[in-house]
Amino acid sequence: MHSKNKKKSISFDQFKEEILNDYRVAFTSRECSIIGRREVLTGKASFGIFGDGKELPQIAMAKFFKKGDFRSGYYRDQTFMFSLDEVTPQQFFAGLYAHTDIKHDPMSAGRQMGSSFATHSLDENYDWKNLTKQFNSSADLSPTGSQMPRLLGLAQASKIYKKLKVTGSEKFTENGNEIAWGTIGDASTSEGHFFESINAAGVMQIPMIVSVWDDNYGISVPSEYQTTKGDISEVLKGFKREKDSNGFEIFKVKGWDYVELMKTYEKAEQICRTEHVPVIVHVNELTQPLGHSTSGSHERYKSEERLKWEKDYDCIKKMRQWILDNNIISSKDLDKIEDDAKKFVLESKLSAKRESLKETTNNINKLNNLFVNDIKSNNSGIQKILNDLNSIKEPNKRDLFTSTNAILRELMLEKNPKVNILRDWLSKLRVKTQYDYSSHLYSESAYNPSKIPLIKAKYDNNADSVDGRIILRENFKKILEKNNNVIIFGEDAGKIGGVNQGLEGLQEIFGETRVFDTGIREATIIGQGIGLALRGLRPIAEIQYLDYLLYSIQLLSDDLATLHYRTRGKQNAPLIVRTRGHRLEGIWHAGSPMGGMINLLRGIFLLVPRNMTIAAGFYNALLKGDQPAIVVECLNGYRTKEQMPTNIGDYTVQIGKVDKIKSGEDITVISYGSTLKIVEKASEELQKFNISCEIIDCQSLIPFDIEKEITESIKKTNRVLIIDEDFSGGASAYILDNLINNQNIYDYLDSKPHTMSAKDHRTAYGTDGDYFSKPSVDDVFERIYSIMNELNPGKFPL
Repeated sequence: MHSKNKKKSISFDQFKEEILNDYRVAFTSRECSIIGRREVLTGKASFGIFGDGKELPQIAMAKFFKKGDFRSGYYRDQTFMFSLDEVTPQQFFAGLYAHTDIKHDPMSAGRQMGSSFATHSLDENYDWKNLTKQFNSSADLSPTGSQMPRLLGLAQASKIYKKLKVTGSEKFTENGNEIAWGTIGDASTSEGHFFESINAAGVMQIPMIVSVWDDNYGISVPSEYQTTKGDISEVLKGFKREKDSNGFEIFKVKGWDYVELMKTYEKAEQICRTEHVPVIVHVNELTQPLGHSTSGSHERYKSEERLKWEKDYDCIKKMRQWILDNNIISSKDLDKIEDDAKKFVLESKLSAKRESLKETTNNINKLNNLFVNDIKSNNSGIQKILNDLNSIKEPNKRDLFTSTNAILRELMLEKNPKVNILRDWLSKLRVKTQYDYSSHLYSESAYNPSKIPLIKAKYDNNADSVDGRIILRENFKKILEKNNNVIIFGEDAGKIGGVNQGLEGLQEIFGETRVFDTGIREATIIGQGIGLALRGLRPIAEIQYLDYLLYSIQLLSDDLATLHYRTRGKQNAPLIVRTRGHRLEGIWHAGSPMGGMINLLRGIFLLVPRNMTIAAGFYNALLKGDQPAIVVECLNGYRTKEQMPTNIGDYTVQIGKVDKIKSGEDITVISYGSTLKIVEKASEELQKFNISCEIIDCQSLIPFDIEKEITESIKKTNRVLIIDEDFSGGASAYILDNLINNQNIYDYLDSKPHTMSAKDHRTAYGTDGDYFSKPSVDDVFERIYSIMNELNPGKFPL
């Protein structure tokens, strides 16, 4: 459906064909919305949210969207994707029916709700495709405004590629000429992500175009309650560029005016692509003919006057009238286009539904055949279950599995000797089906960094002892020398080299394009990293302190952690987030909220090195792989002396492998990060009482102890204590759950497993605040001694 923008003159027939094709696409898209809504309301699909009323501006936008460009949008953009031929109506309906075959629903293989769009950046081997030869859409996500921060990185990549020579960049750019196109609903501009992103883009002057689809409502809430002055382009006038200043170009255009939309997007693209100036296109006077979504009706909250206006100014109705007024085609011929579109959409819907049912229907037939050919039973209950299943007109997988499990229970009750035939059949089917819903949470490629071979750090006999920050600095220097696609950025990361000097002097060596400062804006720092990674660069984004990660946790959780999963392995953003935390001073600089991170960020590796040598090895390993990760350095370890490896920048630390840092016989003590120093000191005191501790450093919380080495330790000691600085029920509980449910340590324990965490309040300020808030040497000694006292009160009296 896509037609390229051409500067050369065209004949009237060509002009007419392009207009009629635009009308055909718009009408087809509207019919998809109408039929999709009907499917949901009749119970044939779960939920529907569509792009009705937004068709014309998306057609205009698509005309100036070029191969290599990227979209970062949301669930209203079906017409845009139809215009580019990136999604067909049949695929659109496959998404609505949650078809788990990526060939049928190429956006998410049934993992996201319908109208969540994405293109494929990775091939079958998880290698990058040539993104300059295709239209690109980063994967949609539903939390409002969350598409904005990554738009920064998608656009900034063009600016970086224009300035730098990057090895392998031919797959990602043609001299940095690509635009990042964002779309957002008017009400969602109230989100902080929007304003943070707009401000950052104005500072950075990057090639991005933001289209605001304004239909005057955020679900039921009108614009005057959403936006100052009820007009987002009025609010943003302070961002408009003026002579000798940075800022945005801002356009405002009516969403039903086909001609003006074309003119506006042509100007916007020309300015953005040639001048690398960000542009805002505020498209107002749009409508939502079907309401916000299938969860309600807009007649409940719109006046009769508003509803009448929406019918009169429906963009498709206005385009039809414009075509007739300009004698481009007759009303009868337009009717024919509309009739054909309706038939095409209906056929697409029926085909999508048929294909979505095929696998389940085939498996139900196999289940029936099992009872005809292999499992003989006269059980009337089983026959009823089968009859009920066979009578379902459009059975889903849950119907099949619940029915099969019910039959299995009937066979168990009658002690049928062939019960295992059904059990085995169901088990195999479960494995395959579960994979359809649970694969690709983490990288499944050969590049997963947990598969990276270990390269041990090497040392001279007289190796210098230096501050831990020097280890990091020299390692980052080697990384930047060897990998010209690595970009490091964050608050104070550039000019002064980081608040802890781990990047000292690197901006001066490698330039501001590769090591640079940002504003105080954690959410968009992460967004930049996601967007840069989606375009083939290897960003290391610094969040200054772990306590500040909360500003960006929503984006990390909803976007980065789910990206590979929600595209079933077709997109990946191997962003490395560098931060520092655990023990230092006070509420805002001593946080260790690892339990929250573990539970909110599944899909991202979470690495917790105890020193800077290990941290450097993690960075080296991660850059060889394709998995997003967070590395939490120890905030109190930058001045601690460590030996300088001779192979700095080359050695790696194996991700997912624990490190036994002290052997012992009486109890296994597990910890990570800054707490290990406390544990080691307590262990020295305990040794005086003939208590021998085996100390294990987790090193990596996600993934955790891949080789199950902790079990081997507990087999020897028969006791375990897990210590950290998190709140109770946090990371220590996660570790214990893993040990009990995945490593089955229960049979090897002679005492109950213990955990020790910080107090449930934030860390109080000062030395005394630390002592009474977090585990101390005294606390650790007391807990371990009490465990041993319980074992042998005579030997270890209180």
